Amino acid sequence: MAEFHVLSDGYVLEDGERVGSTVGFVRDGGVLVVIDPGMVASRAAILDPLAALDVRPEDVTDVVLSHHHPDHTLNAALFPSARVHDHWAWYQDDRWIEREAGGFEISGGVRLLATPGHTAQDISTAIRTEDGFVVCTHLWWMASGPAEDPLAEDADALHANRARVLALPGLARIVPGHGPSFSPDARTPR
Repeated sequence: MAEFHVLSDGYVLEDGERVGSTVGFVRDGGVLVVIDPGMVASRAAILDPLAALDVRPEDVTDVVLSHHHPDHTLNAALFPSARVHDHWAWYQDDRWIEREAGGFEISGGVRLLATPGHTAQDISTAIRTEDGFVVCTHLWWMASGPAEDPLAEDADALHANRARVLALPGLARIVPGHGPSFSPDARTPR
């Protein structure tokens, strides 16, 4: 089973001038994955928790970008050896390998899901842990919502993909784009 850690909880401040991406980390055997290494108050918010897990930036094997907004991608270059995954390919050095994101397995415990809604290119990362599935996604900004994503390119697709994620057997936690992880319940915006 994979082990999952939140490196940095995301946020959106009310003035709208400061935003941080929730940054996740998965260890599945020798596969070390950083998810959404975007905007944070300082790079130390990503690198210090990794160091506490005995992981150096050059050890990271894969980086997943949920979508191409800078608040989720800005620090991808911190990981010079990693394959970088997005909605239609993975990239490493001068290699560009096209593939569908939906169902792509980074490792036995880490799978990508195509989950458009916030943008047409959104993907989520499903991680099989001892406690059940953890899903890193921008289908939710935070546990409380907003129920209607004000920046969603396709609200119908967003709601359909929320329902799809919530129906995953063994879903334990959702790691939203801009807030702490949460256990879904009846109050979770659908």
